[in-house]
Amino acid sequence: MGPVKISKKDRYNLVLEWFKVNNPLAETELNYSNPFELLVAVILSAQCTDKRVNIVTEKLFSVYPDAISMSRASIDEVFLVIRSISYPNNKAKHLVGMANMLLEKFGGKVPSEISDLIQLPGVGRKTANVIASVVFDKPAMAVDTHVFRVSNRIGLTTNAKTPLETEKQLMKYIPTELVAISHHWIILHGRYICTARSPKCISCGIRDYCKFYNSQNKSKK
Repeated sequence: MGPVKISKKDRYNLVLEWFKVNNPLAETELNYSNPFELLVAVILSAQCTDKRVNIVTEKLFSVYPDAISMSRASIDEVFLVIRSISYPNNKAKHLVGMANMLLEKFGGKVPSEISDLIQLPGVGRKTANVIASVVFDKPAMAVDTHVFRVSNRIGLTTNAKTPLETEKQLMKYIPTELVAISHHWIILHGRYICTARSPKCISCGIRDYCKFYNSQNKSKK
């Protein structure tokens, strides 16, 4: 099949259908066993690889398995465990502050509402959307650097300048029941195929529906 000109609605349908068939069980690559652990892992994952986060959290969770134990730790103690991660000073402060707020304001449980989650130290809209989506199965679209880049490159978004604009455009076209898994589809595609530098178009299953690939081919003719 050669490059084709398609509408945005058709592009969404074709891309989502391809992912549905080829990656039906997509999920986060962060290791966790409960909502608190995922929250910690996602906070640590900002500007850091999931692989590195998983190495660090294995030790971190053995020392601080829950909000109570982490709230009792000093920032310096947490820093020593996570120091191999990006921005360990800020993240150590966030983790201790987050654990304390969970206990003081939310009874030690990770809240399910975006408005509550974003009150926690170290939790922005992206992190809140990940938790709402993965833990509570809500139709929330977390936009990280991969989702932002890939959505624009494929042509799922148009002139989206911010993560929030990207989120709104994706939510407009992706069926509610597919929002949660679509987040993982796009992230994994960006991580392994549609990379920031030198995207692997030759091995991309959705290249015929991709705005970037079509424009590149057109320019070569």
